[in-house]
Amino acid sequence: MTYQGRGRPAKDQRAQIHYQLSGRAYSQLDKAADARLQVGMFILATNDMDEEALDMETLLANYKAQQKVERGFRFLKSPEFLTASLYLKKPERIEALLMVMTCSLMVYAALEHKIRSGLKQNAAFYPDMKNRQTQSPTARWVFLTFEGINTFEFQEHRRVTGIQPYQSDLLKILGQWYESFYS
Repeated sequence: MTYQGRGRPAKDQRAQIHYQLSGRAYSQLDKAADARLQVGMFILATNDMDEEALDMETLLANYKAQQKVERGFRFLKSPEFLTASLYLKKPERIEALLMVMTCSLMVYAALEHKIRSGLKQNAAFYPDMKNRQTQSPTARWVFLTFEGINTFEFQEHRRVTGIQPYQSDLLKILGQWYESFYS
């Protein structure tokens, strides 16, 4: 306890109380390792009781692959794809729409794969939404970045405006066929 000022404290003066703790930090490495092991676990269950038909690595790979499919269907449900505004009554038309949507999802996924693998093979990068360089942009983001590009045609002359250097680099990586649309 300390008092403010010098000398003997007055009767009504309150003391200032200070605490000081001392100790040592230590870690039980075996308990920390056990805790880390338990944090990284989750339950993956199946009703397939044949242990030889599906090993754990295949089961885990199949589980992880579901995320890609789910992301694809989330794309199909997005307002940009305009599926929410269609109402169909006949089962044949619903099946036809589902076929078109599935085919377009397949094209979307194939293009995204081509973009990502091309960027990795060429050690190139594409800016993401936060302007950080990435080798795995989504096809949706690439589509959005290409929205500001305009093509003007007058008689036999064609002029492309608004194309950025990173977009030109991506078109070169994708190949001559893609590049021909923007040259």
